[in-house]
Amino acid sequence: MSPELLDTLGPLLGWTRAGLWQAFVVFLRVGAMLAAVPLFGEATIPMRVRLGLGLAFTLVVLPTQAATLPSAGSPARLLLLVLGEAAIGLAFGLMLRLFVLALQTAGAMAAQSTSLSQLFGSGPGGEPSPAMTHLLVIGGLALAAILGLHVQVAAYMVQSYELVPAGAALDPGMLLEAGLGEVGRSFALAFSLAAPFVTAALLYNVAMGVINRAMPQLSITFIGAPALTAGGLLLFLVAAPVMLAVWAEAFGAFMGDPFGGSP
Repeated sequence: MSPELLDTLGPLLGWTRAGLWQAFVVFLRVGAMLAAVPLFGEATIPMRVRLGLGLAFTLVVLPTQAATLPSAGSPARLLLLVLGEAAIGLAFGLMLRLFVLALQTAGAMAAQSTSLSQLFGSGPGGEPSPAMTHLLVIGGLALAAILGLHVQVAAYMVQSYELVPAGAALDPGMLLEAGLGEVGRSFALAFSLAAPFVTAALLYNVAMGVINRAMPQLSITFIGAPALTAGGLLLFLVAAPVMLAVWAEAFGAFMGDPFGGSP
């Protein structure tokens, strides 16, 4: 190769090297985040597909952050950058995963309240779970996809750099406070979704207690158990669309303004 050609390709090689470095830094956070993001990070999705999704989201996020990404620096700085960006991405992804856990918790509470917890299905990750939980999780993920989850996730990734810039250290105190707050909100959301089933179960138990005191000779178990199961299924038929709508609204609100926009 002639010296003239090397001189001509020199700027191009430098630009390519800089672009690859920037893409690598963005991929560290994006790839870790996608490992926990609902739908895109499910265990049933093949690893090659998840890798392709990571590269695709990297290409979307990269132009918005190329000018703010740090350089490699020393090997120690490089190691800290790799670990820090992966930790930040995983933390932001787990915040979204809590919404799936809220659906799972609500489904388990509803199934337990209506004596349907023994009716198992297969969860998104292949683990056994009550059928109500399976339907709620699959319905929630499908609804999120219909409402443009890929666009919301891309915007969420870009906003994560506004909250924690690339190369910045993740504050453990802030992470602990935000994590505890989101866990509390997740359980509150789960209980709100399952509230109709808990209330119906309470009314059922009170009614069965009154009937048992009034007619002790009547075997209310053989009468009440089928009624509870049928009533639970009918209630789930009516309440499931409302539950998913409430969940989707809470999920979309968090995606649009994580942690209330606090840095």
